[in-house]
Amino acid sequence: MPQETTLGALKDIPDNEAKEYEIEHDDETVEVFVVRKGANFFGYVNYCPHAGTPLNWSIDRFMTLDKKYILCATHGAEFRIEDGQCISGPCVGDCLAPLDLRLENGQLVLTHPE
Repeated sequence: MPQETTLGALKDIPDNEAKEYEIEHDDETVEVFVVRKGANFFGYVNYCPHAGTPLNWSIDRFMTLDKKYILCATHGAEFRIEDGQCISGPCVGDCLAPLDLRLENGQLVLTHPE
């Protein structure tokens, strides 16, 4: 059976914002984050496919000023919230690594990849 981690309550993430989490996977700590858009949520590994660095510049700061895109603080690449596709910057065409998330009793539950 796949490993699962409960990240926390969806209500703890403000609308059009993101929250980061650390999870344990294969004996390593992995940084991930979840973006909330109303009742929808989208999760990704906190890793820029171009720079190889975390995306955020400070705790829970992943969004562009207008809250329309995920922003890489290292080089300004912008990623669509809904699918993690890079739409501007040096990694156009690359994607963030998505998370397998579901909502269970108001809690975000991550199913780890095998």
